[in-house]
Amino acid sequence: MGVHLKPEKAMRKRLRYLHAIVAGAAILAAISTMPATAAEVLKVCLDQDLPPLSAHHKGAPDSGFDVALAVAIAKQLGRPLEIQWFESKLDEDSSPALEANALLSDGRCALVGSYALTSDSLVVPGVKTAKLPDFEGATRDDRKRRVPLGVLAPSQPYIYSPLTVVLGPTARDRRTTDIGDLAGLRIGIESGTLADAILMNFGNGRLIDDITHLVPGRSDLLGSLERGEFDATLLDLRRFDAYRVAHPNTKLTGSGYYYPIGANRGYVGLASEADFLVAVNKALSDLQTRGATAELARAAGVTFLPPREPAVLGGEVLRKILQK
Repeated sequence: MGVHLKPEKAMRKRLRYLHAIVAGAAILAAISTMPATAAEVLKVCLDQDLPPLSAHHKGAPDSGFDVALAVAIAKQLGRPLEIQWFESKLDEDSSPALEANALLSDGRCALVGSYALTSDSLVVPGVKTAKLPDFEGATRDDRKRRVPLGVLAPSQPYIYSPLTVVLGPTARDRRTTDIGDLAGLRIGIESGTLADAILMNFGNGRLIDDITHLVPGRSDLLGSLERGEFDATLLDLRRFDAYRVAHPNTKLTGSGYYYPIGANRGYVGLASEADFLVAVNKALSDLQTRGATAELARAAGVTFLPPREPAVLGGEVLRKILQK
């Protein structure tokens, strides 16, 4: 005697089977339309107050060369972009290298932009942990904890950032091909900076009597130059670019002279992500070859100078130039 299912039970069994197929198809469809996961997003850490390279302020749109470059890199890699903004407030327990390392090691980003590529900034850290800089979205616990550090690895550079001589209105026609050409001018300089050391030691103190020192962070160096209180200064080209963007009618003039000490800027990531950095380098090369990097810089008000050799500035090179 055969065993027969009742028609209702057979129907319920077929319906459960069909429901399982439909549910499986729905799950697959949902997965295919889900937004990119955190692993697929390109996270780039940028300084929120480094105009015209990067700027992030309440009530104003994000801006800067590094913002535009990050967008272009993400597009090249075919990944959505997320910028993690941070604020660098240095103290005795930190440094740009440790802050960048902490952000990367904590997974806040895969790249830190506009990193000065020097041998000192890429050494294996001498400490095992470091504090995070203040970053957007940080909690009270984030501000207290220390992060186990990794090892930093640079991308190829994408822009060169030197010191330059800036001339005030009274000296705008002064021909400047060397630091010595500033002799006889009223020179304003911020105390304790590399520019201060260069000028004070030039020609065995030849310019000392022409120099007036200002306190960094308290004095308005370029404003004083604009008002005619000084004739010239030596400072980071980025700062002059930022001043020109903020003061489009300025009477200050770039001398066109760049001191032979400067650092390339690039991205820095973790050495453990070597394959990822290879992909980033390819994207940077493609943009550089097309001239896109220079165009993005000019659109942001940045003086674009292509990267120079050595890609990473070493202490030995620095010493040789200073000795000259």
